[in-house]
Amino acid sequence: MLRSIRYGEADRVLHLYTPDRGRVGAVAKGVRRVKSRLGGRLEPLMRSRLVLHEGRGELCTISQADTVHPHAALRERRDSLERAVQACDAVLRLLDSGEPNLPAYNLLCHELALLDEDAAAATRAQALVFRAKLLLAAGFAPELASCASCGETEHLGAFSPSAGGVVCAACEAGSFPLGPEAHVFLVGALGKPLAEVPDAPEPALRQADRALGETLEYHAHVKLRRVA
Repeated sequence: MLRSIRYGEADRVLHLYTPDRGRVGAVAKGVRRVKSRLGGRLEPLMRSRLVLHEGRGELCTISQADTVHPHAALRERRDSLERAVQACDAVLRLLDSGEPNLPAYNLLCHELALLDEDAAAATRAQALVFRAKLLLAAGFAPELASCASCGETEHLGAFSPSAGGVVCAACEAGSFPLGPEAHVFLVGALGKPLAEVPDAPEPALRQADRALGETLEYHAHVKLRRVA
């Protein structure tokens, strides 16, 4: 579950991300009542198995809910909770259609499980690794192997959001500097498993964050909060 919003006197509207239907909106009727049988099974950040009823409106109605993974541990740690909310918000904003995206679904499940299991995972670098992989799943991963404008493979010291990746000195108009450490970090973020976070100093992480954020703004018209 990505987000929960209070609705009426006792209901909640839920934003869900599913493996076979993409983004789904649903209403949990009476869930805020003390005696609701759905009660603690429909909390944000949980992974649940739901039975949905489709009516005439845009929202499905939840008739049954079973918890697959509550992710209880991450809720007890502020850093982990903030990173988990940040990950769900990115999926909510970037993948807003009913088209399924199984790689993105699996990525989010793995991210929440990682944050739940390992308190040390809630770092800025790990959050950027998740975001880079989410861009890849959504089809917006930046070009990092060669100049996004001309194909040159050397002297790649800048990043162009409009071109969609790193650029060489001859094509750097409208770009911003991307140092070698930031470049290596982004390559590792896309190429390594989610739990294997490349080392990088803070200036490199800031550059990587900017590269990912401005790529999305230019090509997907989505503005995500910067990773702090």
